[in-house]
Amino acid sequence: MNITLQQAEQAIAAAKEKAKELKTLMNIAIVDSGTNLVAFAHMDEAWIGSIDISQRKARTARYFNMPTGEVGKLSQPGKPLFNIEHSNGGLITFPGGVLIKNKNGDIIGAIGVSGDSVENDHAVATAGADAVS
Repeated sequence: MNITLQQAEQAIAAAKEKAKELKTLMNIAIVDSGTNLVAFAHMDEAWIGSIDISQRKARTARYFNMPTGEVGKLSQPGKPLFNIEHSNGGLITFPGGVLIKNKNGDIIGAIGVSGDSVENDHAVATAGADAVS
């Protein structure tokens, strides 16, 4: 199952609204269940360096079927996934990438958000993921 363009656009709209509420600027990437980019938004004046990060966050969440912050916890020294960020062409292992599921709980894609603190990135990504119906 894959996210549709319509669902991806719903996620981006909700994420942008949350970013505005938090008074921040974000890059927002939506990938399907195969990690292919479906939709992307670069809010005016958002950090250019965060474009790549947002896409890698979305892919990282889907590659391992967990939020990127959880991958980060497992990739610390002495933990089972130490150095995993060097795999798959480079992963992002801090918060801002979350899975997108359909109403049945099936994974249909992921959202990655970057442009501010990891707490705000995660909040914006979660808002986007939660908007998909």
